[in-house]
Amino acid sequence: MAAVYRLVAHFRMTDLIFTHISLRLPGPEHHFLINPYGLLFEEITASNLVKIDLDGNPVEPTPYPVNPAGFVIHSAIHAARSDAHCVLHTHTRAGCAVAAQQDGLLPVNQMSMEFHDRIGYHEYEGVALSLDEQQRLVADIGDHPALILRNHGLLTVGETAAQAFLRMYYLEKACEIQVTAQACGTPLTLPPADVRERTARQLRGEEHGSDLQDDHAYDLAWQALLRLVQRIAPDHAD
Repeated sequence: MAAVYRLVAHFRMTDLIFTHISLRLPGPEHHFLINPYGLLFEEITASNLVKIDLDGNPVEPTPYPVNPAGFVIHSAIHAARSDAHCVLHTHTRAGCAVAAQQDGLLPVNQMSMEFHDRIGYHEYEGVALSLDEQQRLVADIGDHPALILRNHGLLTVGETAAQAFLRMYYLEKACEIQVTAQACGTPLTLPPADVRERTARQLRGEEHGSDLQDDHAYDLAWQALLRLVQRIAPDHAD
């Protein structure tokens, strides 16, 4: 979990202290870890993560508060999705730019096609401080691995912190490519729907009609990222 925070900082996906990553802990209590409100992501270590319950209350002594908007968004998804062990939310420039576009994420590039018909959209309601927004957040993400918060930012979920991070990394890259392609001012070439769907299945390991398979790609990428964290932020595990 601390490694993911450092990777988000390294890849410049932070917004000072104002975004959040949470991880559900094993056990029936529905406790989860979230960042201490007030620390930059580059300051986060394993020992200063805050352990809270679904009501946003710390369950262990901590000198740090919890971001209220982080609690509203993350607790709703953790409570509704048994597979959403990790929830990652960002406010990046490219992500916010695509979140402001009427058509949302376009199948401009192979990276975006991982999310073809597999991304939800949530209309902007203001800063997420109202508990009644939770039911709409949950309805809008459905069973998708990602959510675009209109006029706000991006969100991904995963069964592990690694999966949530890799989904966000490629969702962010897809947004960067889209904004760059649109800036050229020329018509975009988009592949047909059947190619988008096949590509989505391939990238999610659900396509079994190809001649070759690459079943270890994300595991290998995550191990490489952990080696990167060990080099750039060896104190993350403190």
